[in-house]
Amino acid sequence: MLKGKFSSRPDAEDRVHGNVNTNSNKPEVGNEDMEDMEDMNEVDPEMNDTPETDEDTEADEIAETVTVEVGKEIAALQKELSESQDKYLRLAAEFDNYRKRMLREKTELMQTAGESLLKDVLPVVDDFERGLELVTQADDMDAVLTGMNLIYNKLKDFLTSHGVKEISAMNEPFDADWHDAVTNIPASDDMKGKIVDVIQKGYTLNDKVMRYPKVVVGE
Repeated sequence: MLKGKFSSRPDAEDRVHGNVNTNSNKPEVGNEDMEDMEDMNEVDPEMNDTPETDEDTEADEIAETVTVEVGKEIAALQKELSESQDKYLRLAAEFDNYRKRMLREKTELMQTAGESLLKDVLPVVDDFERGLELVTQADDMDAVLTGMNLIYNKLKDFLTSHGVKEISAMNEPFDADWHDAVTNIPASDDMKGKIVDVIQKGYTLNDKVMRYPKVVVGE
């Protein structure tokens, strides 16, 4: 009895030598079953493609529209930039030409600024030359004096016509804004603080002092 009960168990020796068939209770898998499993593992590519919806189409159209609009704006900005650069170059060239022209005119003005003034002085010089010739030949000194006065008055008229005026000083109260005191001398009560003598006359040019008169002030 005991021998029949344990006869189905593998002997210990067989277990030790690895002769036991451990897969004896598992079902065998055939070739057809393997192919079916491989087919199940294969995924149909068409199943991965998500069907395109109306929202996706609308989004694509919007993106395309935005791309076109952005491209137009970029082209417009590039055109505006090109025009601005061209305008800047033209203005820079015009300003450079203007600067050169003004510099040239300024140089010419500095060289010829006194031309008209000196031209008006020439007649006075001519009168002085004729007067000197007459002084050496004339016997009447009164006539020579009259001629000299005429030349002097002519010169004063010339200065006045060009904005030059004599600064009044003699017997005037001393004013440091208009007079240059050289010295002070004792004077009567009515002449204290006043100009008693003018050593050199002063002049203004268009109401601006061009030379202060040198004066002596009473004290």
